[in-house]
Amino acid sequence: MGCRHRFRGAPGQCVGLVGPGRDDAYDRRVLAAVSGFGEPGLSLRSPLGQVLGSGSARDGTGHWWSQRVTAVALLILGSWFLYSLTRLDSFAHVAMLDWAGRPFNSVMLLLLTVTLAYHSALGVQVVLEDYVHGAFIKVVSLLLNRFAHVFLAVVAVVAVLKIALGGA
Repeated sequence: MGCRHRFRGAPGQCVGLVGPGRDDAYDRRVLAAVSGFGEPGLSLRSPLGQVLGSGSARDGTGHWWSQRVTAVALLILGSWFLYSLTRLDSFAHVAMLDWAGRPFNSVMLLLLTVTLAYHSALGVQVVLEDYVHGAFIKVVSLLLNRFAHVFLAVVAVVAVLKIALGGA
């Protein structure tokens, strides 16, 4: 012990009070390794969980990425839609059918409607998962959400295909 104002455990490990010239980097490394925080810290996640990037819900990152990718796609498709509508001479019914019946416009409209329905379904799903608390009503709401968005997407696809194939 001597006349120092700190205690020493193992060589290089400071156990007591902070003093001048104290090297506390070792203590920080040990604390980080034990607590799981810091650069050399231990992780509480399994190696498979680290590779897959999945959280407790097992699909959170995939859902998040799907929303972001569809949002970017909607920015591009929405910009095309607005630009092509501004290029029209008239918004009469016949002119709109002629515009939607063109092959390129039909494909772009199909992409827009399917992407919009999928993005909307993802967004409503997040709201339902976060704010509906009863287990039964949550499952029913999620099923209705999925069926409603699939139904709307199918109706939109059939309408665009009917116009594109000359049935309208």
